[in-house]
Amino acid sequence: MGHSMSGVGVLDKAVVILAACVDGASLAELVERTKLPRATAHRLAQALEIHRMLVRDTQGRWRPGPRLGELANAAPDVLLTAAEPLMAALRDATGESAQLYLRRADERLCVAAAERASGLRDTVPVGSVLPMTAGSAAQILLAWEPPEAVMPLLPRCKFTGRTLAEVRRRGWAQSVAEREPGVASVSAPIRDRTGRVIAAVSISGPIERLGRRPGDRHAMAVVRAGQRLSGL
Repeated sequence: MGHSMSGVGVLDKAVVILAACVDGASLAELVERTKLPRATAHRLAQALEIHRMLVRDTQGRWRPGPRLGELANAAPDVLLTAAEPLMAALRDATGESAQLYLRRADERLCVAAAERASGLRDTVPVGSVLPMTAGSAAQILLAWEPPEAVMPLLPRCKFTGRTLAEVRRRGWAQSVAEREPGVASVSAPIRDRTGRVIAAVSISGPIERLGRRPGDRHAMAVVRAGQRLSGL
C-alpha cells in the first residue's frame, strides 16, 4: 500500500481505508485499493462514517468527512510555532525586521514577523498580502516552481527568469527597491521533508542600511534560518 504501519492492526487498516477514499471509493473500489477482505473494508468504512471521518456522496461512494478537517484545524501549526523564536533570533542577528511568507495563488501572505524595535524599518504586519511579482520573497516562492506555474506570471514580474535561475543556483534571493522604493531585502527558502519549497523567510530594511548588495552581508544568516525551519 505504500503506507507506514504502526503494528496496531485495526488502526493501520482504518488509515489505509481513509487514504483509499481521498477521491471517492465504492465498496468494490475500497476492496480493490486496500486488498482488505470485503467484510472488513465494509465494517471499518461504516465505523469511520459513524465518527464522521468518512461521508457518502450522492453516488453512495465514501469520501473524507468533516471530522478530519476539524481535527486538522485544531492542530497547532508546527511551522509557525517554530518560527516565532527563530524570527526574533534572525532579527537580533541582522538588526533588521524579519518576515515569513507563504504563497497564496498569485500573492504572498506574511504569516509571521519580528519587527526591529527602533530606527528606520520596513514594517510588514502579519496578515499583509503582497504581490508575487516583486521582492526577494516572491523570487524564492517562484524559483523552484515548475516552468508552467511561473511563465504566466513572469511578464508582470520586476525580475526575470534569469534572476530565478540565479536564485536556484545560490540558494537565496535579494532585492533592492523592487517592491517598494528605498527598501532592500534578502530571502531564503523553507522546505518540507520532501525538499519542496513551502515558504520564504526574509529580512528587510532601508537601502541606506542594507546597501545595494544586501545578500553579501545577510544571506548566510537568512539561509541558516530557512534551514532550521525546514523539514518540520
